[in-house]
Amino acid sequence: MKRVMIRLRTGQPLADLALDLLPPLFLAILFLQSGLDKVIDRKGNLEWLTGHFAKSPLRAMVGPLFAVLTVLELGAGVLSGLGVLQIIFAREHTLALWGAVASGVSLASLFFGQRMAKDYGGAASLVPYFILTLVAIYLLR
Repeated sequence: MKRVMIRLRTGQPLADLALDLLPPLFLAILFLQSGLDKVIDRKGNLEWLTGHFAKSPLRAMVGPLFAVLTVLELGAGVLSGLGVLQIIFAREHTLALWGAVASGVSLASLFFGQRMAKDYGGAASLVPYFILTLVAIYLLR
C-alpha cells in the first residue's frame, strides 16, 4: 500500500509541520492560561497555595516562590507562543525550543513543590505534561 503524503507549498509534509507546531502550541496554551490565572486571581491562588504548603518546609517561602513560578509560566507560555509564530513564518524552531525548556523548568518546579507538600497525586498528574515537554524538546532540537 502506497503512503500518501500531503505537502504544503513549502514542500514540507503536513505531518512534519504538525509535529513542529502542536507541542509548542499545547505548551503555550497550558502556561499562558496558568500564568495569566496567577496574575488575574493572584489573591485566590496565593491563599490556596499558602494553605497547601502550610505543613511543608516551603511554608515561609510561598509568596516569593509564587512570584518566581508565575514568571516561569508566563515566560514558558510566551516563548512557546512566539515559537509557534516563528515556525509558521520563518521555519525556525529556536523560540519554541526555549519555550519547551522553560516549560520543563516550570514543571520540575511544580513537581518539586507538590512533592514537598506531600501531594503525591498532584505530583503524579504533572508527569504526562513533563513527558510531552521532553518530547517537544526532542522534536524541536
